[in-house]
Amino acid sequence: MKSLGSRKRLLALSALALAVLLASLDQTIVSTALPRIAADLDGFDDIAWVSAAYLLASTAATPLWGKLGDMLGRKRLYLISTGAFLVASALCGLARNLPELVGSRVLQGIAGGGMIVLTFALVGDIAEPAQRGRYQGMIGSVYGVASIVGPLLGGLFTDVLSWRWAFLINAPIGLVALAIAFRALPAGRRGETAGVDYLGATLLAGLATALVLIASFGQRWGWASPPILGLIVVALLLAALVVPVEQRAAAPILPLSMLTSRTVVLASLIGFIANVAMFSVLVYLPTYLQIVDGVTATLSGVYMLPLVVGLVASQSIAGRWAARRQRFVLVTGMALNVVGLALLSTLAPNTSAVALAGYFLVTGVGIGMVPMVVLTAVQNSVRPNDLGAASAVVTFARSIGAALGVAVFGSVFTSDFARRLRVPGVDPTRPDGIATLPADVREAVLDVFARAIGETFLWLTPLVVVGATLALLLRTRPVHV
Repeated sequence: MKSLGSRKRLLALSALALAVLLASLDQTIVSTALPRIAADLDGFDDIAWVSAAYLLASTAATPLWGKLGDMLGRKRLYLISTGAFLVASALCGLARNLPELVGSRVLQGIAGGGMIVLTFALVGDIAEPAQRGRYQGMIGSVYGVASIVGPLLGGLFTDVLSWRWAFLINAPIGLVALAIAFRALPAGRRGETAGVDYLGATLLAGLATALVLIASFGQRWGWASPPILGLIVVALLLAALVVPVEQRAAAPILPLSMLTSRTVVLASLIGFIANVAMFSVLVYLPTYLQIVDGVTATLSGVYMLPLVVGLVASQSIAGRWAARRQRFVLVTGMALNVVGLALLSTLAPNTSAVALAGYFLVTGVGIGMVPMVVLTAVQNSVRPNDLGAASAVVTFARSIGAALGVAVFGSVFTSDFARRLRVPGVDPTRPDGIATLPADVREAVLDVFARAIGETFLWLTPLVVVGATLALLLRTRPVHV
């Protein structure tokens, strides 16, 4: 499986990169199109489900895709998930009302979750253990850049063509990925023949659903509201049931060896913490630029280019060093995350463009050094037959980190902004209304907004310090060839 020629390996990696591009773009591309979608489909009250449905479905499906890939062969499931993603994308683009769009986004999320976790596992099939970090870094760069430019592309499609093209554009790119993957990906081998662990898959999907719902709607419904408290209880009960159920399963979705592996547990925790910081930055820096600096959604993407450059460069460097210096790379990356967050905590309306570029570059370098290295560490610590399940554990932890990070950051920021705000008539949950205030009032409110968002970035730093400490404890396990 790992004897692919260089040309065929390059083609296979190209197909995998295209799949990750599509699946990760669709996590964020609709964010700037939501107001137009709500107006066209008359669904302002429930528009948040357009984003939540994809995140919920992709996270819930991740463990099952990973295990099925180990059992049935990853290439086959990769082709199925990519084909299903394209069909769901077309349904999204043709939706006539909000329920149709949300339902199609659920299908798209299920397929997209498979595309991402199977891609990362297939890299483990294609590359020798010593080279996995390098190739994972290449794929990770695509994931990171797509997450950043998604809102920019969504805004462009909405303004120039239609929000529907944010979904329909997936078809030509996805068909190219399918054609290349069919020819270039290794056929792979089947693993265990035991029956699918449906009960374990249901429990993990239910746990993921509860966690994503808590993260997506905690602020909107109220963190102490009965629905959220009920979801927290459900999540705790499901988590308590997972271990005994998986102990009895013939082919568990989550092998218990994953939960007893120091490398898998620590790497998953580091990935969780890194994604809390990463997605808080990726979501709220454009918001800061648009509200405080008054730039358009498109121009905010241009301002973020130093972060993109730092992310891509550090992903490449970290990937090359991952085989021999995992701990060093992870500790350095988490330390740079701390520095980046400390710099972002100083944001103010008078912060110069040059200073912003420097802050964003440092933050991008820190963000880029962590995600794929933790995945490589885990893949190199498990048997080849467990690559899919191991990749799914890390991907699941990172997905939950992204969802919870954005939700908690938003809640803390809104609370701090409301506490600092002394101007009557300004809704702290609707900062887009600041632009309509009189000039003297607007200047004071923007200063409060900037200080509140900077303070929230500062609140993230202790968590990232914990991540750096965990990275110090990570041991490099023997590489399985």
